[in-house]
Amino acid sequence: MKTYIEISISANKTQQELLIPTMIEIGCHGFEERDNELLCYIDKSLWTDEKYDRLKSDLKKLLQTISSNSIIKISEIQETNWNAEWEKTITPIEVGKKLVIKPSWREYDKKEEKILIQIDPKMSFGTGYHETTRLTLQLLEKYIKNGDKVLDIGTGTGILAIAAIKLGANSALGIDNDEWALENANENIQANHLLNKIKISNQALNEINEKFDLITANIMLTTIVDMLPEIERKLKDKGIVLFSGLLLEDEEKFKEAIKKHSIKILEKVSENEWLAFATQKLN
Repeated sequence: MKTYIEISISANKTQQELLIPTMIEIGCHGFEERDNELLCYIDKSLWTDEKYDRLKSDLKKLLQTISSNSIIKISEIQETNWNAEWEKTITPIEVGKKLVIKPSWREYDKKEEKILIQIDPKMSFGTGYHETTRLTLQLLEKYIKNGDKVLDIGTGTGILAIAAIKLGANSALGIDNDEWALENANENIQANHLLNKIKISNQALNEINEKFDLITANIMLTTIVDMLPEIERKLKDKGIVLFSGLLLEDEEKFKEAIKKHSIKILEKVSENEWLAFATQKLN
């Protein structure tokens, strides 16, 4: 039986979403999100002094950024089937007017007007259960046009690219720098029978030599701000960009950043502490 290192970090739900990407980079491959605690797991055989030092360094910087006085505890535990326990909590969810997101292990009595998307998230972000994904899907449902060419930045599970095609887009490119995400996205695309419509790539945004009708960017504010010049260049005139991954407190910074580009805000939507914007490139 394997032994794992369990890293417990006291954090609220918002802070947990910001912590998980850092913990994945350190090497954690299992997570449990509780009300005020994030549990992260890594195989003990992979737990080195170097990883411990990096954990302390990376978490110190991140916790300062999110103004957290988190308590961190590290302990050893024996192997358990976290995935099976986690799968029990995932059920089909309806998003917007048309979309239903479900994992492969759950049945759903499909209504005629509903569009079914099968997503098995594994370690990648994007299940429909997080507010930022739901907000983006709601805007996508409204702004997608038949025949659109779509770019999904930070594709994660591939859910937004898959939804775009099922809502009428002609083609989609999903990009991500996480190898787990690339593998998971391709699996989900295959499960939805869309391999001929969606391409997944680890290309950087500045390496793409195409223009798109619609771009989705469900990523953090700092990344959005850094990518805005390239996003503008990759967008066709009057093209749509859907920005999500933003906290309520990010609104003014986001608006200030947008003012520096030929992009106007069309609509703002929110859920709990999260925001998303539909925007359009000017002529």
